[in-house]
Amino acid sequence: MEKLLFKDWESLWHILFCAVISYLSLFLFIRISGKRTLAKLNAFDFVVTVTLGSTLSSMILAKVTIAEGAVALIVIIVLQYLLAWLAKESPIMEKAINSSPTLLFYDGKFLEEPMKKEVITREEIYAEIRKFRIERMEDVKAVVMELNGEITVVKRTPPGSDHTSLEDLDVEEK
Repeated sequence: MEKLLFKDWESLWHILFCAVISYLSLFLFIRISGKRTLAKLNAFDFVVTVTLGSTLSSMILAKVTIAEGAVALIVIIVLQYLLAWLAKESPIMEKAINSSPTLLFYDGKFLEEPMKKEVITREEIYAEIRKFRIERMEDVKAVVMELNGEITVVKRTPPGSDHTSLEDLDVEEK
């Protein structure tokens, strides 16, 4: 029972050393890999983040050597970069890796099927609209659940605008 709270000073120093080196390694690799690693999470990025955290934990607790952990961190970050690049270059890979945005409300109508699929209630949509400081529903053109699960409210714009942020959504039949 006494080993449950404290084993010895050597193991504490070992963990301190491993934690510092592991943390600095992860920090360095994330700085090298760029902003994508720190972006708001979609499912793909979430998996990478959990995997990085698990690997860092294993390094800190000396379940793997620092060299083995560093190699694992590099592999994870390189795979993330490679898959992100493939998603950017190939529409097929983009669909396989990332989900699609989901239209939840359009032109004054709640879209019940997509809301059901995404398990979103009208009250949650109203709350998101209020977050955007919009009172009148007539001022809302669309509400979209984005790739990363965030909900975006798109304000109605004056007629005649040629470009819209809703171009990647199938809004014609809504």
